[in-house]
Amino acid sequence: MTDFTYDVDADGIAIITWDAPGKSMNVLTREAFVLVEDYIDRALADDAVKGVVITSGKKDFAGGMDLNVLATIRDESGDNPAQGLFDFTMNGHRILRKLERAGMDAKTNKGGKPIACAINGTCAGIGTEIALACHHRVMTDNPKSKIGLPEIMLGIFPGGGGTIRYSRMVGAMAAAPVLLEGKMLDPKKAKSAQLIDAVDADPLEAARQWVLNAKPADIVKPWDAKGYKMPGGAPYHPAGFMTFVGASALINGKTQGAFPAAKALLSAIYEGALVDFDNALKIEARWFTSILMNPSSSAMIRSLFINKQALEKGAVRPKGIEDQSVSKIGVLGAGMMGAGIALVSAQAGIEVVLIDRDQEAADKGKAYAASYMDKGIKRGKATPEKKAALLARITATPDLEQLKGCDLIIEAVFEDPQVKAEMTKKVEAIIPADCIYASNTSTLPITDLAGASVRPEQFIGIHFFSPVEKMLLVEIIKGDKTGDRAVAKALDYVRQIRKTPIVVNDARFFYCNRCIIPYINEGLRMITEGVSPVLIDNAARQLGFPVGPVQLNDETSIDLGAKIARATKAAMGDDYPDSPGDDLIFWMESLGRMGRKANAGFFDYDDKGKRVEYWKGMQEKYPLADEQPDLIEVQERLMFAQVLEAVRALEEGVLEDIREGDVGAVLAWGFAPWSGGPLSWLDIIGTPYAAERCDQLAAQYGERFACPPLLRDMAAKGQSFYGRFDPAKKVA
Repeated sequence: MTDFTYDVDADGIAIITWDAPGKSMNVLTREAFVLVEDYIDRALADDAVKGVVITSGKKDFAGGMDLNVLATIRDESGDNPAQGLFDFTMNGHRILRKLERAGMDAKTNKGGKPIACAINGTCAGIGTEIALACHHRVMTDNPKSKIGLPEIMLGIFPGGGGTIRYSRMVGAMAAAPVLLEGKMLDPKKAKSAQLIDAVDADPLEAARQWVLNAKPADIVKPWDAKGYKMPGGAPYHPAGFMTFVGASALINGKTQGAFPAAKALLSAIYEGALVDFDNALKIEARWFTSILMNPSSSAMIRSLFINKQALEKGAVRPKGIEDQSVSKIGVLGAGMMGAGIALVSAQAGIEVVLIDRDQEAADKGKAYAASYMDKGIKRGKATPEKKAALLARITATPDLEQLKGCDLIIEAVFEDPQVKAEMTKKVEAIIPADCIYASNTSTLPITDLAGASVRPEQFIGIHFFSPVEKMLLVEIIKGDKTGDRAVAKALDYVRQIRKTPIVVNDARFFYCNRCIIPYINEGLRMITEGVSPVLIDNAARQLGFPVGPVQLNDETSIDLGAKIARATKAAMGDDYPDSPGDDLIFWMESLGRMGRKANAGFFDYDDKGKRVEYWKGMQEKYPLADEQPDLIEVQERLMFAQVLEAVRALEEGVLEDIREGDVGAVLAWGFAPWSGGPLSWLDIIGTPYAAERCDQLAAQYGERFACPPLLRDMAAKGQSFYGRFDPAKKVA
């Protein structure tokens, strides 16, 4: 069987059907692309064929290029990988250009055959680029289907002609949401954005009819017609000049210059607009090759595509455990976290029992789901019927007896060991003996909490991030006695609610908070040293972090930071590393400046809760230094504060799989996505430099920057983290 099949129907239309055997979604391979060219040649050479329709034999059209191909080409190209990647990209351009020209005479644009694309479901990446090369695109009217060019989300950009074709179709500014934000659009919005030409319940038949009725002028692309002008103006046109100024501002405003692919994409559009279409494709190929050679793109593809997908498919799931899908879940605590857990569970079709101390509190938690669905109805993403069905799956009650029949419990009560222990004992006396019990604690060791359980092998941590419905990651924590079935249950549940899991071993703050807290604390330390909070937050944003550490304090609430500091100090005793950042937090707490929730924190807020400016009162206690540090110095302090904890987590066995360290960091707190994660970042800068920089930072700022023995050993051996630990390479 082949990925594409060719058939000519009774009307003389060649139907090329994409149906990759053994795969749920079509992804393009090198071999398959060759077959596409063969079939196009065959159709163009056959006088009996009037035109071509390209469609899919699956429920969706295509998921894009097999990104492993790019790594293979790089490896095959020996000493000149850039040339290999450029040649591969240009060969793809050649094939799609042949499809686009469809046998037309180069001078007269006559004699070509119409080629349409029938998009019967979701279409992304190279699938969309193939569609853009066709003369007409018809998409299903199913609103759940999406089409777009999301490559920018993986650290690359559309390199199969999509960048040049789409920007020339609609202009640079109109193309920005699709190309620069990677938005996937439903059929209605896609038609408005000109990604497609028509929407139909039967896209294949509609595409056939278009081919049968197409006129010669219908198949000539605008850029191949005489007198073509770029919508919005080319860069040398006054209007076009302002368009590109605006596009450049848009990119830098959204990315802070941290993501190389976005700048390369705009360069390809700008430079391509100055030349003819075929030379523009060469320019696109050169910029695409440049990005593929940038270690950032390799790291992003590895973490956000290959590794993320592997974790979601169960790469770390214990072997030999039968399916543990959840049918009925009990959620203890109907506060923000519990309400969010109940919502995502009900969305996945799971029956939910939402428990709180009284009916009013439980109902308030259920109302969170109702409010969420109401917002979805307003945006056209939900219906009253779907809302009713979802709410019917949530039973809000103070009655613990309702938990009978649950096969998973997630406790999300007050962050107090005694409260949690009391709840564990009460609930375990009611639930079935084989029910898995999980705590959503964010800081308390799971092994300690499991001490209250009569079945510690069935006790596990399932740590959600707030807001639950938006955050993509769930951190699963194994206690000392947690068994494999509990791990499998947690993983299968996370898969059901369509989030990405990582599994870590028990330790204070687990993995994610262990790295986030030093990021926040380093920002606080710098304030006490007189560093401008504006510089601190902007330094972080220019690294690609969604928010800086000072702003993050306000968002998560300052009293929470104070509470964590006190609890940690009480638990660690003399081993607790005192920090001037704690003094700052305690001082802010004493002033009642608790952050956004109090409309007063490190920022001042207006009456509507909008941030106005950094609170100048900070400088009364911590005056700004006359000489501010270099931007890079601030950035390296923020980065090393986090990555060294990631290394220590790996060194101590908290992290068992290097992939989880990177995927977890990017998805949980937005760690510099362009880097692929903390361990990937260390590979980019090199372990020898990292160890040397640790010594310099430790000498200047303290032992928290001391080089971990693992990193020291790897630096001495010239090793990389993915060279030494990548499970995909099976190298220990």
